[in-house]
Amino acid sequence: MLIDTHAHLNADQYEEDLQEVIDRARANGVDRMIVVGFDEITINRTMKLIDAYDFVYGVIGWHPVDAIDFNDEYYEWIKELSKHPKIVAIGEMGLDYHWDKSPKAIQKEVFKRQIKLAKEVDLPIVIHNREATADVIDILKSEGAAEVGGVMHSFSGSPETCDEVLKLNFMISLGGPVTFKNAKQPKEVAKHVPLDKLIIETDAPYLTPHPFRGKRNEPMHVKLVAEEIAKLRGITHEEVAIQTTKNAELLFGGLGK
Repeated sequence: MLIDTHAHLNADQYEEDLQEVIDRARANGVDRMIVVGFDEITINRTMKLIDAYDFVYGVIGWHPVDAIDFNDEYYEWIKELSKHPKIVAIGEMGLDYHWDKSPKAIQKEVFKRQIKLAKEVDLPIVIHNREATADVIDILKSEGAAEVGGVMHSFSGSPETCDEVLKLNFMISLGGPVTFKNAKQPKEVAKHVPLDKLIIETDAPYLTPHPFRGKRNEPMHVKLVAEEIAKLRGITHEEVAIQTTKNAELLFGGLGK
């Protein structure tokens, strides 16, 4: 059995066929899914999904692209919602220097506030990092994020950066890009990271694995991620499935097991 540790089943892309998407995932060995809400709309949808399906869990927080919209009311709202027993982490939070909607200084401040929130509610952290690795690591260090730990979602850095992240009590999550033919670094990391520090994800509906690249992603495709990692490491798909499931359960507090 597999766990898709990062999916956006709360996205508009699933409005027409969400139940079919969930059924396909379950039929393909994905027995649990973690849905990530990162703004007001997607957080509300996440809370509905975790109440509707006993095998769906939630992560809630504020995306760095929208950091400029974050305020005290949202902070208190997320803090209150995080008491729900099926909210398993705070995020996705971090820095995104690709888009310029939110100034870097505001992104950094909102990132720091959410690390504080995660420590207050004693939940791990899910990190979004785009073109901001050095600043993300500096903030994780300065804010003592290792106290709660977490995961670098859709990790795209080098094996050396991977080692830095592991020292901060964070796991590495790999998704669709590890299957891309030209994705040198994710493949290197897939071979490098200790198997007991690795989890897998889809980031659905984004980052669809080969050979479905360019189409809408969905949680059933997490098995393609596991198969590629197994091939790269020279081990069985079952070994990857068993260990990444154990890792996700450890990081996210059991997930019902």
